[in-house]
Amino acid sequence: MNIETQSCVITGKKQVSVAQQQVQWDGSGTLVRITRGGICGSDLHYYQEGKVGSFALQMPMILGHEVIGYVIESDDPRLQPQQKVAVNPAKPCGECKYCQRQQENQCTAMRFFGSAMYVPHVDGGFTRHKVVASSQCVPFPQDADEKVMVFAEPLAVCIHATHQAGDLTGKRIFISGTGPIGCLIAAAVQARGAAEVVCSDISERSLEMAQQMGATQIVNAASGDFTGWMADKGYFDVTFEASGHPASLQRCLEVVCARGTVVQVGMGGAFPDFPLMTLIAKEINLTGSFRFTHEFNTAVEWLAQGVINPLPLYSGEYPLQDIDAALQFASDKTRAAKVQLTF
Repeated sequence: MNIETQSCVITGKKQVSVAQQQVQWDGSGTLVRITRGGICGSDLHYYQEGKVGSFALQMPMILGHEVIGYVIESDDPRLQPQQKVAVNPAKPCGECKYCQRQQENQCTAMRFFGSAMYVPHVDGGFTRHKVVASSQCVPFPQDADEKVMVFAEPLAVCIHATHQAGDLTGKRIFISGTGPIGCLIAAAVQARGAAEVVCSDISERSLEMAQQMGATQIVNAASGDFTGWMADKGYFDVTFEASGHPASLQRCLEVVCARGTVVQVGMGGAFPDFPLMTLIAKEINLTGSFRFTHEFNTAVEWLAQGVINPLPLYSGEYPLQDIDAALQFASDKTRAAKVQLTF
């Protein structure tokens, strides 16, 4: 089966367009009609800089990895035509030592939507039709709100981050950085039984969103008083650093209690003045968090069941033909949190 489709293709810095393409389904995997997608920070990096980290665009690539749609054809009997699905953008190899340990997010041959890591690049999901492995399709109810369900991928990232800290029942939580990821972490820790969730940021707009997403208290990172939480070797059981800024990590280490846990989620540059003695003296558990594994299915379930309402983060939508305008709007963090595309 050959289908003419339209895709949002990036070729370099500020060079994005809608291209006509051919998609072929040979009976293997699942052919999905993509209906909606969310713009992520990595999409913005490719648009603004032509690269993410050291992975620069070397050829045209379809953007996007936060997508949902419905099944057209599938080799899996559980995926009948018209079934709505969230598409997991991660395709681990299933064979490396990490896949064998059920640590698929660490797969050494991961194929992740919309990534210039490999040449040829891995095309993303901002396209009207896409063939994926059937295992990447997670069904959700036909009557679920699509604006909600498109949050499955970023929510999965946040649920995974909370799992890095273990059981959160009754715990006191601090989150530094309340962009979409920080806000979704606030919602996820609430869903997992946290007793207190304090969020900090320099943006009052972001703090207001955090409050809507589950923060029990908000504090401005630039003008707030943190000294009470720093007394007696810290107050919080778990802190999440979600901005990627060195000063933010410093604060997380200061306000976490001795033998507490700091989860590093935000991606940033070098931390030349890392407070090593604070880590050692307080016996802090510092752990990273990267993407997700089974949490993608959990995210779909939570969103479908209304465990979490992500819509305070929803900032509007654009048709795929307006991809350039959508990326420009999403780049303006004074106005936009999560911007969606419709296909």
